[in-house]
Amino acid sequence: MSELVLPRTVRGLLDVQTIARPDAVYALALDIGDGGEQAQRGIHFATMAQYCAQVATLLIGQGLQPGDTVSLVMPNGLNTLRLLMGAMHGGWCVNPVNLLSSHEQMCYVLDHSDCKLVIASPEWAERVQAVLTTLSRPVALLVCSPDMDADDSLLGALPSTPTSAPAPEAMALLMYTSGTTGVPKGVVLTQSNLAANAMSISAEHRLGARDRVLAVLPLYHINAFAVTMLAPLAHGGSLAMPPKFSAARFWQQAVQAQCTWINVVPTMISYLLEGAAPEGETVRNIRFCRSASAALPPAHLQAFEQRFGIGVIETMGLTETVAPSFSNPYASELRKLGSVGKASGCDACVIDVDLRQVPDGSTGEIAIRGPQVMQGYYKNPDATRASFTPDGWLRTGDLGHRDADGFFFVTGRIKELIIKGGENIAPREIDEVLLRHPSVLDAAATGMPDAHYGQEIMVCIVLREGYAADEAVLRAFCTEHLGRYKTPKVFHFVRDLPRGPSGKVQRLKLLDWVTQAA
Repeated sequence: MSELVLPRTVRGLLDVQTIARPDAVYALALDIGDGGEQAQRGIHFATMAQYCAQVATLLIGQGLQPGDTVSLVMPNGLNTLRLLMGAMHGGWCVNPVNLLSSHEQMCYVLDHSDCKLVIASPEWAERVQAVLTTLSRPVALLVCSPDMDADDSLLGALPSTPTSAPAPEAMALLMYTSGTTGVPKGVVLTQSNLAANAMSISAEHRLGARDRVLAVLPLYHINAFAVTMLAPLAHGGSLAMPPKFSAARFWQQAVQAQCTWINVVPTMISYLLEGAAPEGETVRNIRFCRSASAALPPAHLQAFEQRFGIGVIETMGLTETVAPSFSNPYASELRKLGSVGKASGCDACVIDVDLRQVPDGSTGEIAIRGPQVMQGYYKNPDATRASFTPDGWLRTGDLGHRDADGFFFVTGRIKELIIKGGENIAPREIDEVLLRHPSVLDAAATGMPDAHYGQEIMVCIVLREGYAADEAVLRAFCTEHLGRYKTPKVFHFVRDLPRGPSGKVQRLKLLDWVTQAA
């Protein structure tokens, strides 16, 4: 009996579905009008393969050869998806640029990436052109609407151009991380990295051809790129993509598009908890909610499940691991509250400062090794070497421990640890206590300089609308649940928290942020 050969490229994943299910829908674009009516436009697997060949014609016509990098500055839309998929299918490397980037960050990314072409949506064209004039090399700019039905679509009736299949080790995605300090680092991910993780996600969540995910995260985010765009290629399912996330329309979109699962980040869960709950019967087909990209406070997880009747699978990953590398089990009775789950599609361990593995229950740095782990950082050999142990484990920078059952618990980031009087304090511990108070919507603790302790604790708090709690009330609450030593010295009440593009609170910027706002 011949051994089953699994696809090792994005093209291979699409080819399998094109042969097996050519007329099945791969992607739907959703647009709900003010009156509640919903328009749906779709792409089938076989049609997607045809579009990929047209994208090859477009890129070759611009003088690009497979292996070159093309950057996209575009919001979500079927054209955005077609261009990303088409470029990878033909062997090009895609660089989706974060639309939350500052002018300086975008200048850096487009310069550092060595892209030969930028495709931008109309509202970004002028700003991108201004960036390109600052570069030392010529870079072409094409303007394209993210909407597939727009008149200015670049693809139009372009002929198809056949291309050779890319090698599994070919560079397929260059995505820049939003670091808390310094310039962004370009994460190099190969065709095989992307294919391996797509199959791992599908297997982990028991996804099949009938499954459809509501894709509300932007495609320039690694979570959306890997989980909502690529994973359906591995299991033959589909994605339904609104223009952007809307808490007010979220449940209507999920139900009308017949979604069977949803993929969100903790910030979105927080917004959904503030909104109206749909009738239980209307969401009965949604099997689970997947949460990723940042730690989900246990209080929010429990509140979501109780309010909406949908189980939450908490996961964790990095851009460097094509998003998920940990996941709680599909079976709800096997999940552990507060854990990011077990290693998913890879191996994971906990190491000490000497890079030696520590016993279960001991706190250290979480490390990962597996087929979805990046090659390294683009044109940054020093950062690449620093990110791996000598025996090939990727150092995540996350502090945590593994329990006897193999579940991992993350307590914070190494760089974000508060060291007060020589004692290590994980800011997440303080966040989670405050989030248990009924008046607190969001909270983020960080360290601040102190003459006596070296560092003291400062916390920024967002109160729920219609609720009131002053410093005295919250200080007493913290003292009761944390003790005096871990109770913040300074409380700041704010309207929101500074976040990166993945939704993670930028703790290392909190102190400067509140100082500037004062």
